[in-house]
Amino acid sequence: MPRIVHALRTLFDTARLYLGLGALGVICLAWTPFAALLAPVLPAARGRPLGRLAITLGFRLYLNILRGMRACSFDIGALDTLRAQGPLILAPNHPCLLDAVMVISRLPNVACIMKGALLRNIFLGAGSRLAHYIPNDAPLDMIRRACREMKGDSHLLIFPEGTRTIRHPVNPCKNSVGLIAKRSGVPVQTLIIETDSAYLSKGWPLFRKPAMPIHYRIRLGKRFDPPEDVAAFVAGLEQYFQDEFEKSSHINPLVTDPLTAVSGRLG
Repeated sequence: MPRIVHALRTLFDTARLYLGLGALGVICLAWTPFAALLAPVLPAARGRPLGRLAITLGFRLYLNILRGMRACSFDIGALDTLRAQGPLILAPNHPCLLDAVMVISRLPNVACIMKGALLRNIFLGAGSRLAHYIPNDAPLDMIRRACREMKGDSHLLIFPEGTRTIRHPVNPCKNSVGLIAKRSGVPVQTLIIETDSAYLSKGWPLFRKPAMPIHYRIRLGKRFDPPEDVAAFVAGLEQYFQDEFEKSSHINPLVTDPLTAVSGRLG
């Protein structure tokens, strides 16, 4: 009997994994033809809010599907308080591929800095172009576009580590976030993303089954004023993330080995 129960649980978890991944693909592909048609013809003033709202609703639907399957739980309501606060640079740590999905699902006016290759991706490209997301492959243009977006009251989502975390507890932070803050004069709101699983972290195979349910939480961290000294600001930002994870009593941050799940569960 224990073997049968274990086999059934494994089958159930595998189904949740594939259904979860498939749901995101279906949601993105369903919007892609509409976004591809609208992006070249709609002026930015109309296309930008439409594209961002569609992505927010699509990502929110996806997270609700994961909740409904009891594959994941999400404690991310703290983000809602940022909606009416005007332009902010949102600077989260970056443990996994779901980080941007979680943030954007709660905030419908976000300009996201993303890899340039994703703007040509069949799943994300058309929607990202309609939403006027910003590619990171031309740094000076990226900074100029980021500053313009925030003049229009957008939030800006940028991951200071530049890529998913591979060094405990955070990677070295890049100068980009400090340069954008200095040039735009917009404060940097840190976001602390906590999880008890290494699922979809750097190096995690896409179809490797994690232990489920996975728990995610996002809490608001310190808000930094725009810097004068970019290098000192970036060093202080990195130290802040390190200190936050060292004193956290709720969860252990991602470990160095991305294939090793983190111990502990959210209360």
